[in-house]
This record gives sequence, structure tokens and C-alpha cells, in this order.
Amino acid sequence: MNATRSALSPPAAEATAFGVIAAISACHLINDMLQSLLPAIYPNLKTELGLSFSQIGLVTLVYQMTASILQPLVGLYADKRPTPLALPGGTLFSLAGLLVLSAAHSYGLLLIGASLLGMGSSVFHPESSRVARMAAGRRHGLAQSLFQVGGNAGSALGPLAAAIVVMRWGQTSLAFFAMLALLSCAILWNVGQWYRHHGLARLSTGKGGAKAAVTLPRRKILGGIAVLLALIFSKYVYLASLTSYFTFYLIHRFSVSVEVAQLHLFTFLAAVAVGTIGGGPLGDRFGRKRVIWFSILGALPFTLLLPHASLFWTGPLTVLIGLILASAFPAIVVFAQDLVPGKIGMISGLFFGFSFGMGGVGAAVLGEVADRAGIEMVYAICAFLPAIGFLAVLLPDPKAS
Repeated sequence: MNATRSALSPPAAEATAFGVIAAISACHLINDMLQSLLPAIYPNLKTELGLSFSQIGLVTLVYQMTASILQPLVGLYADKRPTPLALPGGTLFSLAGLLVLSAAHSYGLLLIGASLLGMGSSVFHPESSRVARMAAGRRHGLAQSLFQVGGNAGSALGPLAAAIVVMRWGQTSLAFFAMLALLSCAILWNVGQWYRHHGLARLSTGKGGAKAAVTLPRRKILGGIAVLLALIFSKYVYLASLTSYFTFYLIHRFSVSVEVAQLHLFTFLAAVAVGTIGGGPLGDRFGRKRVIWFSILGALPFTLLLPHASLFWTGPLTVLIGLILASAFPAIVVFAQDLVPGKIGMISGLFFGFSFGMGGVGAAVLGEVADRAGIEMVYAICAFLPAIGFLAVLLPDPKAS
């Protein structure tokens, strides 16, 4: 614990506090790994509880909507009254959620466990994104990428952990992973102390970027936010098609085993993690609008090819899609934070929450599509979602972007 506290010692006012960012990224890894265990065990739950694709989609919807509705509210409250200890406190919801899921042998308990997981994310994401902004110095894109790549890495590790542990020892082994929430709680306690004693001072003096001057008309700001949310919609509904149903698609179309399908999902999510690292720094260097253009539209040729690809080409195509799509989110979040200075928590909560919500709605709708028209139709429809990226032409050009 002393080592952690040492890593979080106050940096120079304009320096990037890499110790803080590393700590919050590590906790993001733990948080999202725990969260991703739920979709990773869908094949088990479908068999053991006799669930339909629609019921699986509803589980994802409950989890995602619990997080998405609460996140902007948590962020807005924290903008007015910062609460450093909310960070360690939020991990207890994730711990409780996994304990419930480990013993869930009815559909009702499954929904309760999913909602508790969502509540954990609803507290963690807006406040931890604020900490990343506080610790960024002048390198907002880099800090946001480093923070988010922890989450992407955790999402990638979830299916791998499920394939290695849950598939072998069953649903009750989720209780073991719940113990990782206690480790995250201890780290976040120290981050909360840095937040209280140094991070808030950065915000009050403008060092955390909260008071960056962006002089744009209100109409353009609202229009820019609307475009960014539309891009989030296209990105996260497409990602929901892969995170929730890719294993079923591979099993159905290519007759692979559950373990092989989980490894394919892990490879895709690992590509998402790698892509996230590049999005923020590239936005710092070349402009966030250019990165947003590339990251949404650039995936379109590959998403159009995916429904027609063989098993051999499906792997490389999903890796390319993950790499390109993932570069969007850090650039989108920082672009939005620059558009609305002084509302870091609310904007972070809005975009993280909206991404969760769209993922949940997308999973529920796509589950209905899979039940009615077959799992392959899901990817035939979703192939066109990145075309929404053409809306990026409507984004304003604030000096901060």
C-alpha cells in the first residue's frame, strides 16, 4: 500500500501524473474484467437456465441501462460536489453483483446481479474519467487513452478468464473474481486521497482542463454533442453485436467449440484494447476530428465484408474492426469535454452512460433479430452502422479539439 501511495504523490502543476493514471487504469482493468464476465458466461447460462436470445438481450439491457441512466447523474452531482470516496465505494456494488451471479439459478436473480454490476460501473466511470482529466496535465488525449485501455484490456480478459476458470469450475467460481473488487477498492482509496488533496486543487486552478476556454455558440455546442452521441450509437451497437453474440455466431456458422469461440472473442477485445491506446495520442497530435472520422468510417469496408467471410478471414477482419473502432472513444470523450468546459463529470457520465445504454438497447434488439431471423442476420444488418460516421462532417472545430 505504501508503494501505491508513493506512486500517487503530487506532481508538478502542469506535469502528467502517470502514477495516478496507471492506478486508475489498473482499476479500470479490474472493473471491466469483472463486468465482462457476465456476457462471457452467456453460453453457460443459456444452456443451464434455458434462456432465449431475447432473454439474454434483456439481461444485457438491464445491466447496461442501470449503468447508463445513473452515470450522468453521478457525474452531474460530482461536478457540484466532488466525492473522492465514491470511487472505492462503487466497487462494492460490483462485488455484490458477482456474488449474486455466482449463486443465480433463476432468471430473476440473474437480472438482480446484472443490475448491481451496472451500478458499480455507474459510479466508477464518471469519477475515474474525471481523475484521468485531473492527472493529464496538457495531454488530455493520452491520459484518456491510458485510462480507457485499462477497461478494454479488462474486457478482453473477461472471456479468457471465463474460458479458463468459469468453464472448468462453473458459475460459482464468479465469487472468486469478486475478491478482485476488494483489491480495486484498496487502490481507489489511495486515488481518492490524491483526488482530495491534489486533484481538486488542479481543477480549481484550471490545471485539470475544467476551465479550458472554448468560445462557441450554444447551438453549435449542442449540435456537436448530438453528432458525437450518434457516433457513439453506431460504435456501441456494433460492438454489442460482437460482445454479446459473436460466440453464438461462430458456433452456429462454423461449428467451433465454446472454448474456441471464447478465444476469438478475446482476440477481438484485445484488438479493441490496442486500438484504444492510439486514439487519444493521435487526437492530441493530428486533431480529434480527424481521428473520429477515421475510426468510424474506416471500419465500414471490414464490417461489410465480415458476414461473407470464411472462418479463416473472420479473425483478421474482427481484429481490424476492433482496432479501428476503438480509436474513436478517447477522441470523442475529450472532444466533448472541450466543448463543455467545467462539466467534466457530467460529460464523462453522459458519454460513458450513453455508450452503455446503446450497447444494452442494441443487445436487446439484436437478440430479437437473432430469434426471429437467425444469428447471421445480426451481422448483415450491423454491417452498415459505421456509415453513420459521415455525420462527423457536422462537428464544429473548437480550438481545444
